[in-house]
Formats: sequence, C-alpha cells, structure tokens
Amino acid sequence: MAQKKRIYLIEDEADIRRLVKEVLEGYGYEVSCWASGREARAAIQRQAPDLCLVDLGLPDMDGLTLVRELWEDVRFGVIILSGRGGTSDRILGLELGADDYIVKPFEPRELVARVNSAIRRREQLAGATAAAETARARFGNWVFDLGNLTLSADDGRQESLTAAEASLLLTLLKAPKRVLSREHLQGPDQDRDDFPYDRSIDVRVSRIRKKIEEDPRAPRLIKTVYGAGYLFAGDVTWLR
Repeated sequence: MAQKKRIYLIEDEADIRRLVKEVLEGYGYEVSCWASGREARAAIQRQAPDLCLVDLGLPDMDGLTLVRELWEDVRFGVIILSGRGGTSDRILGLELGADDYIVKPFEPRELVARVNSAIRRREQLAGATAAAETARARFGNWVFDLGNLTLSADDGRQESLTAAEASLLLTLLKAPKRVLSREHLQGPDQDRDDFPYDRSIDVRVSRIRKKIEEDPRAPRLIKTVYGAGYLFAGDVTWLR
C-alpha cells in the first residue's frame, strides 16, 4: 500500500484549515495544520512534508518571508494561499519560488487539482532521477544536478532550483534546439481553467535565466520564440 503524501497547511483561519484538511484528506492526503509560521518551522524540522500550503497573512510573520525560506528546502514543494489575486501578486509569489499560487476563496476541486499537480511534478522528477542512467547535464559553464535540484558553475557558484523550475529546465535540456510551446512546458498543469492567462512558465523561465545567463535581458541559452514558446539554444551533454 502506497504511503500517503504528507501536506502541511500553514493558515491562521480555523474555517479554512478545517475545509482544506477535510477536502484533501478525502483525496487520500495526510494533512497537518499549523496556525503560525513558528509552529510550522518546528514541525518541518521534526519531519519534512511533501508539500506546504502557506497563507501569506500569518499572525507572527510575513508569509512571503516564510515562502522564501521554504523554497530553499528541496525536499518539498510550496503553494501560496492568498486573498490577493492580482497578476502582480501572483508573479511576486512565483518569483519568490512558490510552485503555485491559489487565490481565496477557491473551489475545492481547484485546490485538489493544484495540489495533485505539484505532487505529480515532484514524483516525475524523482522518477526521472531514479530511471535515468545519468541525472547530471552540462551546458555552457553549468552542470545541472537533477538529484538535488542544483546548478553548479565552473567558477564554484551554486544555485538552487524549485521543483517547478527543475522540471521546466529538464524539459528544455531534453529537447535542445527545439521550440517548445508553453502548453508543452506547462505539462500536467495545462488542463487548468486559467491556463491561457497563466504567467507561471514565463516567471519560471525568468528565474532560471537570472541564474544561468550572463545577461538575463539578452539571454543566449533560453531563447524566447515570440508567438511559439521557448528554445534552449545551448549544447547539452549528459554526464555519467
């Protein structure tokens, strides 16, 4: 019997905690709830979850600060919960490293779909790492290590990637010199109702560029093909 995926909900509103816990447990997840960032931090130190759902309006700290801390831990994904639904707010959340951004109030089925997608993305990365003969790719001055979601430069610099960023980069590296549409890059998320208006792929590409490009405003590795998608222009060597 497969072990249940563990989700931590960090939310100070009791009604939302009850709703999210009931909905996700109905779909087979194990859900633990915390009303403050401090409590969640302590729980994560004891046992890491598979995914954290983080409300931005926490009583003891800025939720964005917590999101920024959590994304650096490659063991789990992060989804933001927020009553602020503007495009700029969504982009800011994704820029801070969140895998997704859910606006309150939300439909339970949307919540489940977003959680399923984040969990599935991490499982696909884990599967790719386990199945591949090699899980490290060299391009330009960088080595991408799929096993620990890091980029290492020849000069010693290191950059961490979120699971969403690593999944996107992996897709690009597997198809160098080919134009890939946003729908293709979105992968399992493309059935979402808001996909035509979603900026998550563009934001993730921007974050990756900031890490690997000498000049992110004039990228040489990840090219934008206007009206079509993105293309990885560099040579890729998979290392043994």
